[in-house]
Amino acid sequence: MRSRSLLALTVAATAALLLAGCTSAAESDPTATTVDNGGLCAAAAESGPVSESVTVEGEFGQVPTASFSTPIAVDALQRTVAITGDGTALTDGAYVSYALTVFDGDTGAQVDSAGYDESAPLAPIPVEVGTGIDEFFGCATAGSRIVLAVPGQDETAAQVYVLDVLDVTPADQWCQVVDADAAMPTVTFDESGAPAIAIPTSDPPSGVVVDVLTEGDGAVVEPGDSVTVNYTGVKWSDGTVFDSSWENGSPATFQTTQVVSGFQRALEGQKVGSTVLVSMSPLCGYGEASVTNTNALAGETLVFVVEIISTEPAAG
Repeated sequence: MRSRSLLALTVAATAALLLAGCTSAAESDPTATTVDNGGLCAAAAESGPVSESVTVEGEFGQVPTASFSTPIAVDALQRTVAITGDGTALTDGAYVSYALTVFDGDTGAQVDSAGYDESAPLAPIPVEVGTGIDEFFGCATAGSRIVLAVPGQDETAAQVYVLDVLDVTPADQWCQVVDADAAMPTVTFDESGAPAIAIPTSDPPSGVVVDVLTEGDGAVVEPGDSVTVNYTGVKWSDGTVFDSSWENGSPATFQTTQVVSGFQRALEGQKVGSTVLVSMSPLCGYGEASVTNTNALAGETLVFVVEIISTEPAAG
């Protein structure tokens, strides 16, 4: 099972590399409260004269216009909250739905926009302390509009981002296990205990669905535990196996927080000795396929059979 990778902001993927050395302070985020939301408030980049000088027009959630004196010059990321929303605040690990418009810092022209069309939303991304993305979002609330002045890199001009925080889902509410709303795959085992997974002809269930095939009597897997498992994963679309520890010849060991959300939900709360079947929609796996997410498993509903061999509390 491959480790989870952070889904990049549409255009911010390269800009995130620039953030090393950016100063941060809780007072730069007017959405901050006396509780630092897991460190995100302090992680937010400071406001500055360039980001504060940008005038943004347009309804929240619609493609905006921005005016500012050009060319801009910034050595470090600047972040100003133009609109403070009254929705849920970001906490460490929460998932954010967003829309983004990018403007060229030399000409002021719009470069790109994405996430505003409900028929083509950007995939929600986790905002975690220390990832670089935290400096863009901080502990902003849903409904907030953030203006960012982003340094240039090499021959690329500095840019202005207008970032609308459309929705926030706390980490413990993301991809929760639900009852199946469609037929689940069937599983058979060979003499060695390796599973074969047969996909039904119906459409896949939505969300994360877990079926305990065999319940063990060992320790319960807790969030963040280091687990050792055997597993086989197949694509719902064609039933092909894309990864299997049984075929690889040895079990895999990892922390539950280092894998995709659907796999994490299938493990946490289960007992050692259990074998579980899990189906997960794309957003709870490797996300929807897009120009910024070209993972071979993006857009796929994934099915795993997982045998839980052991679990240990995370170090520290």
